[in-house]
Amino acid sequence: MLIKIFSALLVVVIFMLQYNIWYSDGGQVKLDSMAVAIQQQKEQVELLKSQNKQLKKEINLLRRHPEVLEEKAREQLGLIKKDEIFYRIIPKE
Repeated sequence: MLIKIFSALLVVVIFMLQYNIWYSDGGQVKLDSMAVAIQQQKEQVELLKSQNKQLKKEINLLRRHPEVLEEKAREQLGLIKKDEIFYRIIPKE
């Protein structure tokens, strides 16, 4: 009889420990979700590094080549030179 009680108690303790290992705040499920979050953050960092690198190239290009700066100003801001005529063509929908 004592062996059955001890065995049942041992099984309950094992189940409790397993539950804590898998589902507690520091459990395996939480660790897996954190690993996924870390991987997503690393991918985001790499994307941002790539964008920063591209922006640095563009900045250097704009600093070294004034004609590129003029082209950007014309395209994005609609700037024109003195004595130029600007024609805007609006396509029909």
